[in-house]
Amino acid sequence: MSTPTAPLPLSTLLADISRAGVRPLPPGSAERLAAAASQIGFNCARIDLGDCEDKAALLTRIATALKFPRWFGHNWDALADCLGDLDWLPAKGYVLLLEHAGSFRERHSEDFETLLAILRECARTRADEQIAFWAFADLSGPEPA
Repeated sequence: MSTPTAPLPLSTLLADISRAGVRPLPPGSAERLAAAASQIGFNCARIDLGDCEDKAALLTRIATALKFPRWFGHNWDALADCLGDLDWLPAKGYVLLLEHAGSFRERHSEDFETLLAILRECARTRADEQIAFWAFADLSGPEPA
């Protein structure tokens, strides 16, 4: 009979570049992921999409959270360019926590799918550079008032 193994610490999982990518944000895990990211020197950006109205607001929230340069063009190509070159925000790795993204996804499914595609491509590109890039999307809606 085999002995069950203990789950890996979150910091160990986040550091594993081969696993990095876009994943669902498990309920109640944002704080633990943020702490684990900080523990290993990763930049962690928490982006609340609960009341995000449109693509422009989405891009602004991402740009603000990641301290994009002033030249950011507020379009999909510019987002891909900035995520592909985070020289102004040096870190050992990156974690994006897209909190309360479910209502945005419901109202703007095409924009949300475009965002996920860009994040997936960024994760692949960063993995080639030996840098972990994670995006976790919480697909719940806004919290009740």
